[in-house]
Amino acid sequence: MNSSESKTLSFWEDDGRFSGIFSWIFTTDHKRIGLLYLYSVLSLFAVGVVIGLLMRLELIAPGSTIVGAQTYNAFFTVHGVIMIFLFVIPSIPASFGNLFLPIQLGAEDVAFPRINLLSWWLYIIGLILILISLFTGQGAPDTGWTFYVPFSEYTTTNVNVAVMGVFILGFSSILTGLNFITTIHRMRIPDMKWTKIPLFGWSLYATGWIQVLATPILGITVLLIFIERTMGVGLFDPAKGGDPVLYQHLFWIYSHPAVYIMVVPAMGVVTEIIPVFARKHIFGYKAIAISSLAIAFAGSLVWAHHMFTSGMSDTAVMIFSFLTFIVAIPSAVKVFNWVATLYKGSIILEPPLLYALAFIFLFSIGGLTGLVVGSAGTDIHVHDTYFVVGHFHYVIFGGTVFGMFGGLHYWFPKIYGKMYNKRVATTAWGILFIGVNVLYFPMLVLGIMGMPRRYFDYLPEYQMWHVVSTVGSWIVAVGLILMFYNLYRGIKKGEPAGKNPWNAATLEWTTLSPPPKLNFLEEPELTRGPYEYKGIEDDAQYQ
Repeated sequence: MNSSESKTLSFWEDDGRFSGIFSWIFTTDHKRIGLLYLYSVLSLFAVGVVIGLLMRLELIAPGSTIVGAQTYNAFFTVHGVIMIFLFVIPSIPASFGNLFLPIQLGAEDVAFPRINLLSWWLYIIGLILILISLFTGQGAPDTGWTFYVPFSEYTTTNVNVAVMGVFILGFSSILTGLNFITTIHRMRIPDMKWTKIPLFGWSLYATGWIQVLATPILGITVLLIFIERTMGVGLFDPAKGGDPVLYQHLFWIYSHPAVYIMVVPAMGVVTEIIPVFARKHIFGYKAIAISSLAIAFAGSLVWAHHMFTSGMSDTAVMIFSFLTFIVAIPSAVKVFNWVATLYKGSIILEPPLLYALAFIFLFSIGGLTGLVVGSAGTDIHVHDTYFVVGHFHYVIFGGTVFGMFGGLHYWFPKIYGKMYNKRVATTAWGILFIGVNVLYFPMLVLGIMGMPRRYFDYLPEYQMWHVVSTVGSWIVAVGLILMFYNLYRGIKKGEPAGKNPWNAATLEWTTLSPPPKLNFLEEPELTRGPYEYKGIEDDAQYQ
């Protein structure tokens, strides 16, 4: 194969060095690694959803319905570990970040292609260890995804292997963040100044710094659990002179910034989608870019709002509550700028924009309820209730997952060169939007009524809202099945999409669909800014 043929070869085609599955698991092509991550996280998302459905089915009535208390606790833990560490945290950065960040920057690959592959291998190794923990020893961990001490030290379930899996997953996240930071600094084409970087890239840049700086704290913390369980060192166990509140501090110093690892990339996806389908310049480019960095910085300072009931001093409670409200400001800046971009735009209601609009609505509910738990006075009443569960899932499912689904529908024609059925995609979006609200809004009501979270059983007065929530989980399942079926059918039988079906302005839409091995057939040039549109009259597809 000569060099010109290799240059035009689609990244889906083997280049002769390896063939079959080996051409994928030993690839250093950022696009293939992005797809490896995408298929991995979506597969684990399906597993997490099934476990979540089983949990909701168990809670449809008081008492034991389909499983016992021990199995429910295991479900609860495995659902959390899979969804947080194996799906949500790597979902958008590791999949869409790998697929499109280098192309958006005009680069041929990420800064460290082999380290990029290593990060996926570490992800798979961490996954394997977590799977081993489910089926060996005394059974699946039952501590909750937070591995709170001292219970995580005394339980006889297989916590040791699970926390080592999480430890290795942390290294995978660090390497991904390091790669993206370096890529953004060093791999941009000469014409792309900092004020020309697509805002998805800015979101990954902010996320990368959180991954690099905060994730080591999680690694150290879970390693200390392993050491205390195996060696008996008194770090967190009060019976051995340890302090369990110290564990909470260490865990949340990472795990609250992790929420922004989850949601900031989704904000970047939404920022890519809205100007394309409003046919307008983005409103406040610099404000959105700076707000991504501000969320990353301020979000790293608010961890102790998870601990208002742990006995902290009133001064500490006041400071952390104030900082929590500060984080709302850059988030509000983004929402304002998205809405301002839509204002008087030539709006085209395609499926990616529907997911972006749903993101704004659902994330706003999650953010406003977050202020309730961020205020010390109200948090005392709703702490450790279903209100927190509802708030968290509005942010993560309503925010991150809807952002990811929006990105999936937005970049689908670029990845596969084909188009899905837009009518079916819109129907699936509508079912999902209804289902998410029916599933999670009752949890906010249950929390205000006093229903504790993480409980296997409950009093009869809570049953009605649990039934509504469980029905909502079924609606979500129907929407997910329809959405993924439509996308799969698009891969197999979809119409050719062309190079730029959305008439978008960022560099990934200037190359072939699917992109070639080295991303571009010739050196890319930045002829306009990433969000510069002349209006819908220039868009032949929609005339």
